[in-house]
Amino acid sequence: MTGKALLPELWTEILVPVCAVVGIAFSLFQWYIVSGVKLTADRGASSESEDGKNGNEDYLIEEEEGVNDESVVAKCAEIQTAISEGATSFLFTEYKYVGVFMVLFAAIIFLFLGSVQGFSTKSQPCTYDKTRTCKPALATAVFSTISFVLGAVTSVLSGFLGMKIATYANARTTLEARRGVGKAFIVAFRSGAVMGFLLAANGLLVLYITINLFKIYYGDDWEGLFESITGYGLGGSSMALFGRVGGGIYTKAADVGADLVGKVERNIPEDDPRNPAVIADNVGDNVGDIAGMGSDLFGSYAESSCAALVVASISSFGINHDFTAMLFPLLISSVGILVCLITTLYATDISEIKAVKEIEPALKNQLIISTVIMTAGIALVSWIGLPSSFTIFNFGTQKVVKNWELFLCVAVGLWAGLIIGFVTEYYTSNAYSPVQDVADSCRTGAATNVIFGLALGYKSVIIPIFAIAVSIFVSFSFAAMYGVAVAALGMLSTIATGLAIDAYGPISDNAGGIAEMAGMSHRIRERTDALDAAGNTTAAIGKGFAIGSAALVSLALFGAFVSRAGVQTVDVLTPKVVIGLLVGAMLPYWFSAMTMKSVGSAALKMVEEVRRQFNTIPGLMEGTAKPDYATCVKISTDASIKEMIPPGCLVMLTPLIVGFFFGVETLSGVLAGSLVSGVQIAISASNTGGAWDNAKKYIEAGASEHARSLGPKGSEPHKAAVIGDTIGDPLKDTSGPSLNILIKLMAVESLVFAPFFATHGGFLFRIFS
Repeated sequence: MTGKALLPELWTEILVPVCAVVGIAFSLFQWYIVSGVKLTADRGASSESEDGKNGNEDYLIEEEEGVNDESVVAKCAEIQTAISEGATSFLFTEYKYVGVFMVLFAAIIFLFLGSVQGFSTKSQPCTYDKTRTCKPALATAVFSTISFVLGAVTSVLSGFLGMKIATYANARTTLEARRGVGKAFIVAFRSGAVMGFLLAANGLLVLYITINLFKIYYGDDWEGLFESITGYGLGGSSMALFGRVGGGIYTKAADVGADLVGKVERNIPEDDPRNPAVIADNVGDNVGDIAGMGSDLFGSYAESSCAALVVASISSFGINHDFTAMLFPLLISSVGILVCLITTLYATDISEIKAVKEIEPALKNQLIISTVIMTAGIALVSWIGLPSSFTIFNFGTQKVVKNWELFLCVAVGLWAGLIIGFVTEYYTSNAYSPVQDVADSCRTGAATNVIFGLALGYKSVIIPIFAIAVSIFVSFSFAAMYGVAVAALGMLSTIATGLAIDAYGPISDNAGGIAEMAGMSHRIRERTDALDAAGNTTAAIGKGFAIGSAALVSLALFGAFVSRAGVQTVDVLTPKVVIGLLVGAMLPYWFSAMTMKSVGSAALKMVEEVRRQFNTIPGLMEGTAKPDYATCVKISTDASIKEMIPPGCLVMLTPLIVGFFFGVETLSGVLAGSLVSGVQIAISASNTGGAWDNAKKYIEAGASEHARSLGPKGSEPHKAAVIGDTIGDPLKDTSGPSLNILIKLMAVESLVFAPFFATHGGFLFRIFS
């Protein structure tokens, strides 16, 4: 009843790795062009990247300011080295702790899954088709452990490479800003693209190689093969959790500490080199916004691929061993890399940035162009990569699906992502009325600012939730849980472009900090500020994407878990499920409380240290003595490493405890509850924080008559705006972004341990029944 895909298996075997290699080659090419901007006094080298093809001919050079000033170049190089060393040392310290956790958790996976059949090496009847024999549970234990470690290492590598690229590019962006805002934009954007393409291509390539290596052992047992692949998603997300939480605590502790003592108490500008916390603040941008976000989006990609593959392996693709159709999720990602490559070339080589006001539209155009071209790409893949008709596993039955229906599932996810991105932008950009209303509320003090900001965050949840709800309804109606999984993949299919835009923000932010510390002219600082302001909004759009895709991914994983654990229906009228729902809905609040408190206590230590240095180092305020940057970096590092462990344990241990003691039905309730409440809190926290930040920037910039009536810096409305911004910092950069990992991670962990929970779960209920 089901045919074969048009695309031969051999072509699939070639196409996926070739697209991944093209992505890696393109990112290295972009890196090579960025490296043409030299961090030495030899300014001739700076024009290597100027071959007339980067969309910035000579007429774009507004005025070459201090181009031959050797001391400025040397100073920029020195600051960049300090930031790079601080970020590298933090990540190595973090990875030492995370490495210990990885080994312990890998052992837990092996022991729990191995014990399902008492560590037997005998073959067993398949879970979904008892007439066939499958590989032993011990094999699932071994291969799940291997894929977990592979996912974890790839995730760590994604974050680390992203950080290295960002710290390589920040000073180069500053130097190019002397030659015009267009030049600086291209350098920052190219650097973001290096990270985006490396991460997307690496994730795809490692997953593809893993599947092919595991196939050597598993042979025709695709059910067991793809069940063990789910460990890849678990490894990716568990590392992302620690990266996001640890990096988020680091960056906000340094940021709050530097601002409170420097700007408020000592009245020195932001990023002033006399401030002892200034290097830690700039390091924080790289370890939180770059390394943390890289691992986070890699985790989403890995999990949505795994969720789709697990469901496909027990559908007609897996039963008939149609390898091309089986790898449909990987084909989407492969085409996504090619589409993003075309889109990136449009920004770097075709369109031109001639003025500050063109920066934000250029970044938004990237999202629109990639979405439009990707829609055509998905149509092509659905036509050649899928049979015209096939069946999809749907909670015990097989549902007949046509290939055009699956195309609609992916497309609805892709466009829902764009809608969520633009709604987020509307609520967080100071070009629109919501943020301007928040800024206006500062006239009457901080209290009204906080009230308006919270209201904005709650209101900003409405349209994204409808977009997610429509995606779920459409995709589930057409192709059951497989439809939901590929809708999530659709949202993440343009991940290379999304990451390029996201990474661009912190790189521009760092470039501004370096310009200030190197004592460059006010005009250059204005250019880097313009780049940074656009990056702020695009960062909020990136968070919107991450949260939206997390909702779809965790629902797809939830469906796969329920099927694998043998739960027929999740009945909310049974007490076992209701208690799970309540506890699950509470978890995001508990988690947010932990991360917010961690930022507070880490910032407290930072403030004390910065005050101590100002009071005890003679000549520091006069600029004749250098501050001790290293101590501040160490405080942020130590505090964030210590504080990231409790929230991490809360998320990682909850599914294990609930599944073992209370069983799969209660765990189903916990997953559903955490998904429903986590998405709402994550969206509102991210958007509230983003709106407060941009309301403050709106007043500071004074670009309109309304903004000037609220300013200038130091006025009462401005002080109220600064308070809102400080409250919003941990919301938008620590709690909000970490929550999407919480909902995904608990779902993928439950899926990996589903065989164990189905066999040994519900320990307490068994005792008392």
